[in-house]
This record gives sequence, C-alpha cells and structure tokens, in this order.
Amino acid sequence: MDHKDGRSARTKTPGNGEGAARGGYAVGDERRLRILDAAVEHFAQWGFHASSLARIAKDVGITQGGLLHHFRSKEDLLVSVLERSEEHDIERFFSTEFDSAADCFLRLLELVEYNSRRPGRTRMFNVLVGESSDPGHPAHAFFTRRYRKVLRDLSDTLRRGVDSGELKPDTDYLAEAQELIAVMDGFQLQWALEPEWLDMTERLRRYLDRVYRSISTTGAALPPGPAGDADESGR
Repeated sequence: MDHKDGRSARTKTPGNGEGAARGGYAVGDERRLRILDAAVEHFAQWGFHASSLARIAKDVGITQGGLLHHFRSKEDLLVSVLERSEEHDIERFFSTEFDSAADCFLRLLELVEYNSRRPGRTRMFNVLVGESSDPGHPAHAFFTRRYRKVLRDLSDTLRRGVDSGELKPDTDYLAEAQELIAVMDGFQLQWALEPEWLDMTERLRRYLDRVYRSISTTGAALPPGPAGDADESGR
C-alpha cells in the first residue's frame, strides 16, 4: 500500500512539471507577441536601420538579451513582423477563392478599411516598402516576393473574370492589376501623411467602381460590400 501510494505520488510530479512547462510556453508566446507589436511601432517611426533592439526591448520591459532569446537578430525580428502581418491578412481576407472580380474588389476594400484602423502597421508598411527598394535591405526579398504574388493573384482573378464573361474580352488584366496595386499603395501613403484629409476606403471604392464599370460586360456599378468589422483596431 505504502509503495503503491508512493508510486502514485511520484507519477503526479511529471504532470505538475508539464503544467508548469505549458505555463512557461504561454508566457513566452505572450512576450513574443509583445515584442512583435513593439517592433511594428519602432519600424514605423524610425525604419529598419534606425530602430534599436535595445529600445524595443525596453518598451517591452525586458533586456536586449531577453529579446534575442526570441529573435536571433534585428533582421530576424523584421522578417517575423512582416510574415506575421501577411499571414494575418491572408487568413482574415483571402483564405478563400474569389467568386468573381467584383468579389475581389470588395475584399480589397475590406482590407483597406481595416488598414485605416491599424495606423502603426500601415505606417510601418509605407516606411519599409520604400527602404526595401535597396537590394541589400533585409526586407527586399519579402516585398519582392509579396508584390509578385499579389500581382499574379489579381491578374489571375481578372483573367478568370474575362473567361467567365464577367469582364470584357479585351481587358488587359495584367495592366489593370498593376494599376490597382499602385493606386492602393498611393492612397495608403497619402492617408498615412494626413489621415484627417483622406478617407482612403471611400476614395478607393470610387476608383474601383469606375474601373469595374469600364471593364465589366454589363457596365454595372460595383455592388455594395459588407461593413468591415468594427471590434478590432489592430496594429
């Protein structure tokens, strides 16, 4: 009996240790997310080169060594910030196929409306995409890959619209996709400079409506889209 009870008591110890380990992982995950959030603000304000791991760590309330426990370098932190943001947007807005070119335009509007409620991330994007035109910048490969993918996905969607009869047969879907990306980025830059003077969601809606009227076979206006979620401000 005593021996059995002893074994029973000993078998509980690993379970308690596992619980503590899980708690440790949760703390580590929470700290990692706080580092990423702080990094967004620093990269937005100072860009990559002028941002400091020491200042980011201080804002999080940890040492620089503690930060480096989660991210091996400033380059690693930057890429992690960008990849996390990209994965979040894809899951939120683009996890399913577009039903049509109109559906694609409406989801782009939802994304832009969402971006207007997370100014830190939007400012960071503007700063880093400009910096990354330098081939030696650590985000150069990320943004090059990202723009290629976005251009490919948009042009493929418009091509399918032509094939389905939604869009006119002579639609230059590659040129339209390139122009759309340029206009979205341009509105985002203007909005970041003076957000009180530009409703970038409404301005983009007007632009997309003009484009859709000009390339759709019926000349119909872009249908109204659902309102964006109002419960998340994001960063």
